[in-house]
Amino acid sequence: MILMLKITFLGTAGSTPTKFRGLPGLALEYNGELLLFDCGEGTQRQMMYYSINISKIKAVFLTHIHGDHTIGIAGLVRTLALNRRTEPLYIFIPKGHEKQIWDIIKFDNAIMNYKIIVKPIKTGIIYSGKNYTVSAFKLMHTIPTYGLVFREEDKIKFIKQKIKKLNIKGTMFKELLKNKSIKLKGRTIKLSDVTFAVKGKKITYATDTRPTKETVSASLGSDLLIHESTYADSEKELAKERYHSTSLEAATAAKAAKVKRLVLTHISARYKDTSSLLKDAKRKFKNSEVAKDGMIINL
Repeated sequence: MILMLKITFLGTAGSTPTKFRGLPGLALEYNGELLLFDCGEGTQRQMMYYSINISKIKAVFLTHIHGDHTIGIAGLVRTLALNRRTEPLYIFIPKGHEKQIWDIIKFDNAIMNYKIIVKPIKTGIIYSGKNYTVSAFKLMHTIPTYGLVFREEDKIKFIKQKIKKLNIKGTMFKELLKNKSIKLKGRTIKLSDVTFAVKGKKITYATDTRPTKETVSASLGSDLLIHESTYADSEKELAKERYHSTSLEAATAAKAAKVKRLVLTHISARYKDTSSLLKDAKRKFKNSEVAKDGMIINL
């Protein structure tokens, strides 16, 4: 079975929306399951606009409590109720901010005909799905904020030539996977003799934050690093003051972590033209690009 991993950028602005950029939101679809990273104002409409089925959401991960990353949850949970959702919805928020999220969810006493489970984010694995995990790591912002790592489990692939030569077929595959070996014509065939490992995909999401060693460590070897880039390098002092990152700083982290691809997001409204951000990033890490609303990445 081919597993699909699709990322859609729903909102790529920082702090305030613009005509062309919505507030932070990222949809990650994996094998029919949908995870939502951040949920700024208007996220549910963006999901509809970009043909993301909101009924498939399994969990929402809110990196921190700032309004540009959370306000959209109020409308989202109500639409799910109106759509007669019955499956529980998990909402993750940094530990200590659970009450604020419940206040957003319950402010008008709307009837919710499904269970909402608010869980605290802390360092380490916080959610497990079929063949994947989501873990969290600390970022450096003005309030408690966490980055997220989606990690697909490594897969085992059979070597076609060896399988054919040994005439392995039918239920032998199940037996091999379960017992790690089978007897065949008086000979023991080990699983490792006829398979090879394929490393699972890894996506790291870091916003809002100053550049940190924790981000580099968490994103090491990622297929994709999605890193905030609120400012260009010319505004690096402002980035320090407001606990954000420049595109050059994001690119420096990408290079140090040896990631395959860097996408810059959380763009300040001052940049109608993002060419300066991209130019700064490419000086340090060539495989960089600036996200746009509606941008899709398939891995």
